[in-house]
Amino acid sequence: MYTQMVDVSERGLDENSEQQRIFDDKIDRGVTIEADDWMPRAYRETLVRQISQHAHSEIVGMLPEGNWITRAPSLERKCILMAKVQDEAGHGLYLYSAAETLGTSREAMIDALLSGRSKYSSIFNYPTLTWADVGAIGWLVDGAAIINQIPLTRCSYGPYARAMVRVCKEESFHQRQGFEVLTTLCRGTPDQKALAQDALDRWWWPAVMMFGPPDAESKHNERSMRWKIKLYTNDELRQKFVDQTAPQADFLDLAIPDPDLAWNGERGHYDFGSPNWTEFYDVVSGNGPCNRERLRARIAAHEDGAWVREAAVAYAEKRKQ
Repeated sequence: MYTQMVDVSERGLDENSEQQRIFDDKIDRGVTIEADDWMPRAYRETLVRQISQHAHSEIVGMLPEGNWITRAPSLERKCILMAKVQDEAGHGLYLYSAAETLGTSREAMIDALLSGRSKYSSIFNYPTLTWADVGAIGWLVDGAAIINQIPLTRCSYGPYARAMVRVCKEESFHQRQGFEVLTTLCRGTPDQKALAQDALDRWWWPAVMMFGPPDAESKHNERSMRWKIKLYTNDELRQKFVDQTAPQADFLDLAIPDPDLAWNGERGHYDFGSPNWTEFYDVVSGNGPCNRERLRARIAAHEDGAWVREAAVAYAEKRKQ
Protein backbone atom coordinates (compact mmCIF):
# COMPACT_ATOMS: atom_id res chain seq x y z
CA MET A 1 0.00 0.00 0.00
CA TYR A 2 2.77 2.44 0.94
CA THR A 3 4.78 1.85 -2.24
CA GLN A 4 1.75 2.56 -4.42
CA MET A 5 0.99 5.72 -2.47
CA VAL A 6 4.52 7.06 -2.92
CA ASP A 7 4.52 6.32 -6.65
CA VAL A 8 1.20 8.09 -7.24
CA SER A 9 2.28 11.09 -5.17
CA GLU A 10 5.46 11.54 -7.20
CA ARG A 11 3.93 11.67 -10.66
CA GLY A 12 4.06 15.46 -10.64
CA LEU A 13 0.40 15.89 -11.54
CA ASP A 14 -0.54 19.54 -12.02
CA GLU A 15 -3.03 21.50 -9.94
CA ASN A 16 -5.77 20.91 -12.50
CA SER A 17 -5.59 17.12 -12.31
CA GLU A 18 -8.64 15.19 -11.18
CA GLN A 19 -6.72 13.69 -8.26
CA GLN A 20 -5.69 17.16 -7.12
CA ARG A 21 -9.27 18.42 -7.31
CA ILE A 22 -10.51 15.46 -5.24
CA PHE A 23 -7.79 16.09 -2.66
CA ASP A 24 -8.54 19.82 -2.46
CA ASP A 25 -12.26 19.11 -2.08
CA LYS A 26 -11.59 16.75 0.82
CA ILE A 27 -9.43 19.36 2.54
CA ASP A 28 -12.08 22.06 2.03
CA ARG A 29 -14.84 19.82 3.42
CA GLY A 30 -12.74 18.66 6.38
CA VAL A 31 -12.62 15.04 5.19
CA THR A 32 -9.71 13.12 6.71
CA ILE A 33 -6.91 12.09 4.36
CA GLU A 34 -5.83 8.48 4.88
CA ALA A 35 -2.60 6.68 4.00
CA ASP A 36 -3.95 5.03 0.84
CA ASP A 37 -5.52 8.23 -0.53
CA TRP A 38 -3.83 10.17 -3.29
CA MET A 39 -2.01 13.21 -1.94
CA PRO A 40 0.32 15.81 -3.46
CA ARG A 41 3.96 15.03 -3.03
CA ALA A 42 4.52 18.29 -1.13
CA TYR A 43 1.73 17.42 1.32
CA ARG A 44 3.33 14.06 2.05
CA GLU A 45 6.82 15.58 2.41
CA THR A 46 5.50 18.27 4.75
CA LEU A 47 3.89 15.62 6.94
CA VAL A 48 7.01 13.45 6.99
CA ARG A 49 9.08 16.46 8.04
CA GLN A 50 6.66 17.56 10.75
CA ILE A 51 5.78 14.16 12.19
CA SER A 52 9.36 12.88 12.20
CA GLN A 53 10.59 16.06 13.89
CA HIS A 54 7.78 15.69 16.42
CA ALA A 55 8.86 12.08 17.08
CA HIS A 56 12.50 13.12 17.42
CA SER A 57 11.46 15.77 19.96
CA GLU A 58 9.70 13.19 22.11
CA ILE A 59 12.76 10.91 22.10
CA VAL A 60 15.36 13.63 22.67
CA GLY A 61 13.02 15.16 25.26
CA MET A 62 13.62 12.12 27.47
CA LEU A 63 17.20 13.23 28.09
CA PRO A 64 16.83 16.44 30.17
CA GLU A 65 14.44 14.79 32.65
CA GLY A 66 15.98 11.33 32.56
CA ASN A 67 19.06 13.04 33.93
CA TRP A 68 17.15 13.60 37.20
CA ILE A 69 15.62 10.15 37.79
CA THR A 70 18.42 9.02 40.13
CA ARG A 71 18.48 12.40 41.90
CA ALA A 72 14.76 12.93 42.44
CA PRO A 73 14.09 13.92 46.09
CA SER A 74 11.92 10.91 47.00
CA LEU A 75 10.97 7.43 45.82
CA GLU A 76 7.55 8.74 44.81
CA ARG A 77 9.14 11.46 42.67
CA LYS A 78 11.44 8.90 41.06
CA CYS A 79 8.49 6.68 40.13
CA ILE A 80 6.53 9.61 38.70
CA LEU A 81 9.49 10.83 36.65
CA MET A 82 10.27 7.32 35.37
CA ALA A 83 6.67 6.95 34.25
CA LYS A 84 6.80 10.29 32.47
CA VAL A 85 10.02 9.49 30.62
CA GLN A 86 8.50 6.17 29.61
CA ASP A 87 5.45 8.02 28.26
CA GLU A 88 7.70 10.21 26.11
CA ALA A 89 9.31 7.11 24.60
CA GLY A 90 5.84 5.81 23.76
CA HIS A 91 4.91 9.11 22.13
CA GLY A 92 7.94 8.84 19.89
CA LEU A 93 6.93 5.32 18.85
CA TYR A 94 3.34 6.39 18.06
CA LEU A 95 4.64 9.23 15.90
CA TYR A 96 7.28 7.21 14.06
CA SER A 97 4.53 4.70 13.25
CA ALA A 98 2.29 7.49 11.94
CA ALA A 99 5.11 8.80 9.74
CA GLU A 100 5.77 5.31 8.36
CA THR A 101 2.26 5.29 6.86
CA LEU A 102 3.52 8.01 4.50
CA GLY A 103 6.02 5.66 2.86
CA THR A 104 9.15 6.56 4.82
CA SER A 105 10.99 4.14 7.09
CA ARG A 106 11.89 4.42 10.75
CA GLU A 107 15.51 3.71 9.87
CA ALA A 108 15.57 6.66 7.47
CA MET A 109 14.04 8.98 10.06
CA ILE A 110 16.48 7.90 12.78
CA ASP A 111 19.40 8.30 10.38
CA ALA A 112 18.23 11.83 9.55
CA LEU A 113 18.17 12.67 13.27
CA LEU A 114 21.56 11.17 14.09
CA SER A 115 23.21 12.79 11.07
CA GLY A 116 21.81 16.21 11.97
CA ARG A 117 19.67 16.50 8.82
CA SER A 118 16.41 16.43 10.80
CA LYS A 119 15.62 18.81 13.64
CA TYR A 120 13.85 18.42 16.97
CA SER A 121 12.34 21.02 19.31
CA SER A 122 14.90 23.65 20.32
CA ILE A 123 13.64 23.56 23.93
CA PHE A 124 15.47 20.30 24.61
CA ASN A 125 18.85 21.90 24.01
CA TYR A 126 18.73 23.66 27.38
CA PRO A 127 20.17 22.06 30.54
CA THR A 128 18.23 20.94 33.62
CA LEU A 129 20.31 22.43 36.44
CA THR A 130 18.08 21.81 39.46
CA TRP A 131 15.13 19.67 40.52
CA ALA A 132 12.91 22.71 39.98
CA ASP A 133 13.74 22.48 36.27
CA VAL A 134 11.86 19.17 36.12
CA GLY A 135 8.79 20.99 37.43
CA ALA A 136 9.28 23.87 35.01
CA ILE A 137 9.53 21.47 32.06
CA GLY A 138 6.28 19.79 33.06
CA TRP A 139 4.46 23.08 33.64
CA LEU A 140 5.84 25.17 30.79
CA VAL A 141 7.20 22.80 28.14
CA ASP A 142 4.44 20.19 28.38
CA GLY A 143 1.90 22.99 28.82
CA ALA A 144 3.10 24.53 25.55
CA ALA A 145 3.08 21.09 23.92
CA ILE A 146 -0.57 20.57 24.85
CA ILE A 147 -1.57 23.89 23.30
CA ASN A 148 0.31 23.01 20.14
CA GLN A 149 -0.86 19.40 19.97
CA ILE A 150 -4.56 19.46 20.81
CA PRO A 151 -5.39 21.04 17.42
CA LEU A 152 -3.36 18.25 15.79
CA THR A 153 -6.01 15.75 16.92
CA ARG A 154 -8.17 17.44 14.25
CA CYS A 155 -5.52 17.78 11.55
CA SER A 156 -6.25 16.61 8.02
CA TYR A 157 -4.06 13.50 8.08
CA GLY A 158 -5.84 10.68 9.89
CA PRO A 159 -2.95 8.57 11.26
CA TYR A 160 -1.30 11.68 12.75
CA ALA A 161 -4.55 12.97 14.24
CA ARG A 162 -5.37 9.62 15.86
CA ALA A 163 -1.86 9.22 17.29
CA MET A 164 -2.18 12.62 18.93
CA VAL A 165 -5.30 11.71 20.94
CA ARG A 166 -3.42 9.53 23.42
CA VAL A 167 -0.35 11.78 23.36
CA CYS A 168 -2.41 14.79 24.44
CA LYS A 169 -4.11 12.87 27.26
CA GLU A 170 -0.75 11.82 28.66
CA GLU A 171 0.79 15.28 28.21
CA SER A 172 -2.01 16.73 30.33
CA PHE A 173 -0.85 14.52 33.22
CA HIS A 174 2.73 15.65 32.68
CA GLN A 175 1.72 19.30 32.82
CA ARG A 176 -0.14 18.78 36.08
CA GLN A 177 2.78 16.84 37.55
CA GLY A 178 5.16 19.69 36.76
CA PHE A 179 2.81 22.29 38.19
CA GLU A 180 2.46 20.21 41.37
CA VAL A 181 6.26 20.06 41.75
CA LEU A 182 6.50 23.83 41.54
CA THR A 183 3.50 24.30 43.86
CA THR A 184 5.27 22.18 46.47
CA LEU A 185 8.48 24.19 46.11
CA CYS A 186 6.66 27.53 46.23
CA ARG A 187 4.93 26.50 49.48
CA GLY A 188 8.21 25.32 51.00
CA THR A 189 11.20 27.22 52.32
CA PRO A 190 12.41 30.53 50.84
CA ASP A 191 15.29 28.64 49.23
CA GLN A 192 12.88 26.19 47.58
CA LYS A 193 10.74 29.01 46.23
CA ALA A 194 13.89 30.69 44.93
CA LEU A 195 14.68 27.49 42.99
CA ALA A 196 11.22 27.63 41.42
CA GLN A 197 11.67 31.29 40.45
CA ASP A 198 15.12 30.58 38.99
CA ALA A 199 13.70 27.74 36.90
CA LEU A 200 10.91 29.96 35.59
CA ASP A 201 13.43 32.69 34.75
CA ARG A 202 15.47 30.27 32.62
CA TRP A 203 12.68 28.29 30.96
CA TRP A 204 10.10 31.01 30.22
CA TRP A 205 11.52 32.40 27.00
CA PRO A 206 12.59 29.03 25.51
CA ALA A 207 9.01 27.84 26.18
CA VAL A 208 7.56 30.91 24.45
CA MET A 209 9.78 30.18 21.45
CA MET A 210 8.62 26.54 21.29
CA PHE A 211 5.83 27.48 18.87
CA GLY A 212 8.32 28.41 16.17
CA PRO A 213 9.32 31.70 14.60
CA PRO A 214 6.94 34.65 14.18
CA ASP A 215 4.31 34.12 11.50
CA ALA A 216 6.01 36.68 9.26
CA GLU A 217 9.20 34.59 9.28
CA SER A 218 7.70 31.09 9.18
CA LYS A 219 8.40 29.14 6.00
CA HIS A 220 5.77 26.48 6.63
CA ASN A 221 2.78 28.22 8.25
CA GLU A 222 0.83 29.21 5.15
CA ARG A 223 1.01 25.85 3.39
CA SER A 224 0.33 23.84 6.55
CA MET A 225 -2.68 26.03 7.35
CA ARG A 226 -4.03 25.69 3.81
CA TRP A 227 -3.80 21.91 4.04
CA LYS A 228 -5.24 21.91 7.59
CA ILE A 229 -2.20 20.16 8.98
CA LYS A 230 -2.07 23.13 11.33
CA LEU A 231 -5.23 24.85 12.49
CA TYR A 232 -3.60 27.83 14.21
CA THR A 233 -0.56 29.93 13.38
CA ASN A 234 2.58 30.07 15.52
CA ASP A 235 1.65 33.46 16.93
CA GLU A 236 -1.92 32.42 17.72
CA LEU A 237 -0.65 29.40 19.67
CA ARG A 238 1.94 31.54 21.44
CA GLN A 239 -0.78 33.92 22.57
CA LYS A 240 -2.86 31.02 23.92
CA PHE A 241 0.14 29.83 25.90
CA VAL A 242 0.80 33.20 27.51
CA ASP A 243 -2.91 33.70 28.29
CA GLN A 244 -3.05 30.28 29.98
CA THR A 245 0.24 30.44 31.85
CA ALA A 246 0.31 33.99 33.24
CA PRO A 247 -2.57 33.37 35.73
CA GLN A 248 -0.91 30.12 36.80
CA ALA A 249 2.28 32.03 37.62
CA ASP A 250 0.19 34.44 39.70
CA PHE A 251 -1.24 31.47 41.62
CA LEU A 252 2.30 30.27 42.35
CA ASP A 253 3.32 33.82 43.32
CA LEU A 254 6.14 33.66 40.77
CA ALA A 255 7.19 36.53 38.52
CA ILE A 256 7.33 35.87 34.78
CA PRO A 257 10.58 37.45 33.51
CA ASP A 258 8.90 39.75 31.00
CA PRO A 259 8.55 43.45 31.90
CA ASP A 260 6.11 43.91 29.02
CA LEU A 261 3.65 41.28 30.31
CA ALA A 262 0.31 42.93 31.13
CA TRP A 263 -3.37 42.17 30.75
CA ASN A 264 -4.95 44.09 27.87
CA GLY A 265 -8.67 44.43 28.57
CA GLU A 266 -9.42 45.82 25.12
CA ARG A 267 -7.90 42.81 23.37
CA GLY A 268 -8.97 40.31 26.02
CA HIS A 269 -5.45 38.90 25.99
CA TYR A 270 -2.10 39.45 27.67
CA ASP A 271 0.41 41.69 25.96
CA PHE A 272 3.94 40.32 26.16
CA GLY A 273 7.44 41.04 24.96
CA SER A 274 9.35 39.62 22.03
CA PRO A 275 11.67 36.65 22.58
CA ASN A 276 15.30 36.74 21.58
CA TRP A 277 14.86 35.32 18.10
CA THR A 278 18.61 35.47 17.46
CA GLU A 279 19.03 32.96 20.27
CA PHE A 280 16.23 30.82 18.84
CA TYR A 281 17.83 30.57 15.40
CA ASP A 282 21.23 29.97 16.97
CA VAL A 283 19.89 27.01 18.95
CA VAL A 284 18.01 25.64 15.94
CA SER A 285 21.23 25.86 13.94
CA GLY A 286 22.98 23.59 16.44
CA ASN A 287 24.68 26.10 18.70
CA GLY A 288 22.55 25.85 21.84
CA PRO A 289 23.89 24.97 25.30
CA CYS A 290 23.28 21.21 24.88
CA ASN A 291 22.89 20.56 21.13
CA ARG A 292 26.06 18.51 20.79
CA GLU A 293 25.52 16.72 24.09
CA ARG A 294 22.00 15.66 23.11
CA LEU A 295 23.08 14.37 19.71
CA ARG A 296 26.03 12.49 21.19
CA ALA A 297 23.70 10.83 23.70
CA ARG A 298 21.29 9.70 20.98
CA ILE A 299 24.11 8.38 18.78
CA ALA A 300 25.58 6.45 21.72
CA ALA A 301 22.17 5.00 22.60
CA HIS A 302 21.63 3.94 18.99
CA GLU A 303 25.03 2.27 18.77
CA ASP A 304 24.74 0.61 22.18
CA GLY A 305 21.33 -0.76 21.23
CA ALA A 306 22.48 -2.31 17.95
CA TRP A 307 22.70 -5.77 19.49
CA VAL A 308 19.06 -5.59 20.59
CA ARG A 309 17.90 -4.75 17.06
CA GLU A 310 20.06 -7.49 15.59
CA ALA A 311 18.73 -10.03 18.10
CA ALA A 312 15.15 -9.04 17.34
CA VAL A 313 15.69 -9.47 13.60
CA ALA A 314 17.40 -12.84 14.14
CA TYR A 315 14.53 -14.00 16.35
CA ALA A 316 11.95 -12.91 13.76
CA GLU A 317 13.81 -14.73 11.00
CA LYS A 318 14.01 -17.87 13.11
CA ARG A 319 10.28 -17.73 13.77
CA LYS A 320 9.65 -17.71 10.01
CA GLN A 321 11.53 -20.98 9.52
